[in-house]
Amino acid sequence: MKLTIERSDLLNALSHVQNVVERRNTIPILSNVLMEAKGSEVTFVATDLDIEAVDSADATIATEGAITAPAGTLFDVVRKLPSGSDVELELNPENRRLSIRSGRSQFALPTLPSTDFQTMTGDDSAIQFDVAAADLRRLIDKTRFAISTEETRYYLNGVYLHVGDGDGGQKVLRAVATDGHRLALADTEAPSGSDGLEGVIVPRKAIGEVRRLIDQVDGDVSIGVSETKIVFRAGRAVLTSKLIDGSFPDYARVIPKGNEKRLIIDNKSFEAAVDRVSTVSAERSRSVKLSISEGRVILAVNSAETGHGHEEIECDYGDDEMEIGFNAKYLLDVTAQIEAEDAEFMLNDPASPALILDPGDAGARYVLMPLRV
Repeated sequence: MKLTIERSDLLNALSHVQNVVERRNTIPILSNVLMEAKGSEVTFVATDLDIEAVDSADATIATEGAITAPAGTLFDVVRKLPSGSDVELELNPENRRLSIRSGRSQFALPTLPSTDFQTMTGDDSAIQFDVAAADLRRLIDKTRFAISTEETRYYLNGVYLHVGDGDGGQKVLRAVATDGHRLALADTEAPSGSDGLEGVIVPRKAIGEVRRLIDQVDGDVSIGVSETKIVFRAGRAVLTSKLIDGSFPDYARVIPKGNEKRLIIDNKSFEAAVDRVSTVSAERSRSVKLSISEGRVILAVNSAETGHGHEEIECDYGDDEMEIGFNAKYLLDVTAQIEAEDAEFMLNDPASPALILDPGDAGARYVLMPLRV
C-alpha cells in the first residue's frame, strides 16, 4: 500500500473515526484504524464492536492495499504535521511498518493485518429518513446532559428517539433523556419517512460521536434504523451503533401537568447567581435553596463544612411564597440550554417536580426533582 494525501483531508477523516476506539483495549487490533486504499480514495474504519465509524478521503494511490495502524498515535502524528502539507503513507513489506512522510518529518508505526480487523455486520434499515443537521444537533444538545451514568439502569444510558404527537397534534421527532432526577425533552418536526419510528435508545457514546461528526455539517443527515442498530450518514462519513436493548420508562407520566405557580426569571442573572452561591455547597448534595416571594428569589446555601452563600435577584412571581431546593449542577445544566432571556419555572409545591420552559424554544422542556433543604 502506498498513497499520497493532503494533510487536512487525512486529519478530517481520522478525526471522524478515531474517537470510537477505546484507549484501553484487551483486543489489540481494536486499538487500530483500518485503512484501505483503492481507486482514488482511502477509507478509514474504527470500531469498538458496539460502534463503527467509517470515513474516506481522496488520495493519489500508487499501490492499492489495506492495513491497520494505531488510531490514536496516527491521529496525533498527522495532527502535528504542518498545515497544507502532503502526507505519504507507505507500508514497508519487510518489517510491516507504516511509513509516514511529510516534508522533513518521517515516522514508522507498527501495524496489524487488515484480515484480522473485525467490522460490524450490517442490518437492513427498516426505517430511513433525512433530518437537517441543525435540527439533530439541537435535539442532542438539549437532551444529552440528562443521560444517566448509572450502569445498573442501562436503559437510561442513552437518548430515547421516537416519533410522537406534539402539543398541537402534529407529528414530531422527539429526543428524551433522564437519569431519574431530571428529564430533558426536545421536539422537532417529524421528517418525511420517519413515521414508523416507535422508539429506540441510542447509547451515550454514540450520541457523543454523532454530535462530533455533524458539528460542521450544513445539510441533511441520513438516519437508518433497524431492530438492533442505527446508522447516521453525513457526507462520506458513516456511523453505525448498536441500540440499547431495553424499555425506556413512560416519561410522559413524569412531566408535571398541574403546576400553576409561574416563576419568570432572567436566565443569565439566575445562572450566574446559582454558580456563585453553589461555590460553597457540599460537593455531594450541591443543593441550593430558592426562597421565592413576590418580585424576588433568594438563593441560599448552608453547609456546616464549607460555609454559607446567599444572593437575591429579581423575578416575576405573584403566587404564594415557597421554598424549594434543587441540585445546583442540574440547574446550571438546564439554564445553559435556555435560549430566551428569561427562564420560566412552573411550580406546584416544595416536594413536587418543577417544569422548566424556554420561551425561546417551545419544543424543549425540562423537569427537575426537588431536594430537601
